[in-house]
Amino acid sequence: MRSPGVGTRKQALAFLACAVVATAFAQQPPPLSSIRVSGEAKVTAQPDRVQVDIGVSTRAPSSQEAAAQNARQVQAVLDAVRKATGPAAVLKTISYSLSPNYDYHSSGEPTVNGYSAANVVQVTLDDLDKIGSVIDAAARAGANHVQGIQFTLRDQDAVRAQALREAAIRARAAAEVLAAALGLKVVRVLSVEESSARLVPLYSRPAPRATGLSASAVPTPVEAGTLDLTADVTLTVEVSPAAR
Repeated sequence: MRSPGVGTRKQALAFLACAVVATAFAQQPPPLSSIRVSGEAKVTAQPDRVQVDIGVSTRAPSSQEAAAQNARQVQAVLDAVRKATGPAAVLKTISYSLSPNYDYHSSGEPTVNGYSAANVVQVTLDDLDKIGSVIDAAARAGANHVQGIQFTLRDQDAVRAQALREAAIRARAAAEVLAAALGLKVVRVLSVEESSARLVPLYSRPAPRATGLSASAVPTPVEAGTLDLTADVTLTVEVSPAAR
């Protein structure tokens, strides 16, 4: 025979569980009203560093001869560049290759007709006024191709901070405008997202020059121009009805 108190205890426990659930729901905050906006800014700066890739390519019947000829020519180029730049420049080899050259026939296997060696050195220089003279000195010493010039900044932090600050201000202003247009007000910022400020490097190619330049020839003209650094900031802000 069931004890008369069992059913009563079950009812009491069920009532208590419902009360706990109701209390938990009552303690949850109401959903927030929010606006998500983005701001973008672009800061223009004068470059103060330049990088130029200067290469030497040689061909010879044998791989040893091609490599040796390339080494002599590259050393002459390095000596000329160091003389033109002084000790402040940084020189770094960024690529080297030694490969066979082939003759291709309508039938049969291709045949080797010689070897090519190529060495590319990157010159980093903070004195932008010397870049034209560097290119000409390298050409006179035996460099036979320049793979482009990249202008950049020695220290991007200050320009990056300015771009992020302006992007954040624009994002906040956009949030205020949208909230006011909807009869709301911005209460607080819930989240901030930013994409790292992007520096858009400026590339340039020097004008072609004839070989056999005299020492008094006018240096290759190179214009540094300006650099653009952009930043994007996205804000999520809490909004509430504006006071009447």
